[in-house]
Amino acid sequence: MSEGKEPAAGSREDYALTPVPESERRGFFSISMVMLGFTFFAASMWTGGTLGTGFRLWPDLVVTVLAGNLILGVYGAMLGYAASATNLSTHVLARYAFGVFGSKLPSFMLAITQIGWFGVGVAMFAYPINRLTGVPVMPLIAIGGILMTATVVIGFRAIEWISWIAVPAIVFLGFWSMTHAFLDAGGITALAAITPTKPLSFAQGIALGVGSFISGATLTPDFVRFSRSRSGGVGATVVGFTFGNSLMFFFGAIGAMATGLADTSEVLAAQGLLGGGIALLALNIWTTNDNALYASGLGLANITGGRRARLTVVAGTTGTLLADFLYNNFTGWLVFLSVSLPPIGGILIGDFFLRRRGRCPSLNDVSFRSVNWAAMIAWAAAIGVSSVSPARGVFCIAPLNAIIAAAVIYVAADRLFSGSVRVSDREKSLSAGCDAKEE
Repeated sequence: MSEGKEPAAGSREDYALTPVPESERRGFFSISMVMLGFTFFAASMWTGGTLGTGFRLWPDLVVTVLAGNLILGVYGAMLGYAASATNLSTHVLARYAFGVFGSKLPSFMLAITQIGWFGVGVAMFAYPINRLTGVPVMPLIAIGGILMTATVVIGFRAIEWISWIAVPAIVFLGFWSMTHAFLDAGGITALAAITPTKPLSFAQGIALGVGSFISGATLTPDFVRFSRSRSGGVGATVVGFTFGNSLMFFFGAIGAMATGLADTSEVLAAQGLLGGGIALLALNIWTTNDNALYASGLGLANITGGRRARLTVVAGTTGTLLADFLYNNFTGWLVFLSVSLPPIGGILIGDFFLRRRGRCPSLNDVSFRSVNWAAMIAWAAAIGVSSVSPARGVFCIAPLNAIIAAAVIYVAADRLFSGSVRVSDREKSLSAGCDAKEE
């Protein structure tokens, strides 16, 4: 397939391999709602529950949550800027740094992780309903997987529509649960005095918080590429990760502190809210799962050159079949993500901001290499840096170490290999026009 074309562009393919045209771009509020729908994830509440049983409310929990999501917000915002400047997905942006064939490896990595998150979400959809109604889990997983996959097949407009419904609903659910937690604990003073039952270090808390959504942040371009302006894209990303994800963490953490339970569905059941909250929780999971599955379809499209809609069905089926296993191995999945995924985004940031100085080259005016070994070396080296990060001190946040190391090593290695991406005179002139793009 040529670089500038894709099958049935503008229908169900959602410009998987081409820039989003001006006519299909959205404003700040629409993109913000999609990003909030993405980050309003029950798994983030679950992670918050784990943090709630590991830290005192003040200052430990508050500092840990805000620090972790600030890292995610800055990281996602940089990728969001690149996406809104080029209107390209994560996977197409990866072609600039990794090469056309080389980009298939990070696309595969990101695709399988999002299929994994989709599976976790489907199970988190099924288990609370099982506890409430007694309906067997497996049929519920099948029904949830089919319905969510069907939505994603429609494309971005369906994700946007569901987000407008689900975001207000989950905010209501979260504050409802948190109010009960405060009342049950005897007020904020009593809640702040609760001793952690499963203490965590600051480094563990940050790594868990960042790792819980680092894959989502890495895929920010898949959604922000629909933004009309760079400022709108960056703003929407910050709203989603810094505000939205922090809110989910606090909802989960405060509920866990009051009940001693980390699982969100168990917290709601203990509060007597499972019946009233089940529909809202389902909507919350649905929005994030749609984003995850959508991103996996884009990744598979970059790998195979096939149609996004068909590949979405394959990804959704796979995630549904693996849902129960992934649900019961959640912590290990987070640890894996926190180590392997941040370098991909770090390399994209290094390529766009340091290698290209924020330019917007056209796909048709870049001479891509098949594989850019500078990116491959940087990825492997950054994973190594992450794995040897100290448990304490300034450099204790392994995902952040991986992002910075990947960007720096990529730029250095790229210069050593010289000419991994050849920038033409025409591309330079086009980038000048892009720099003048409306903010």
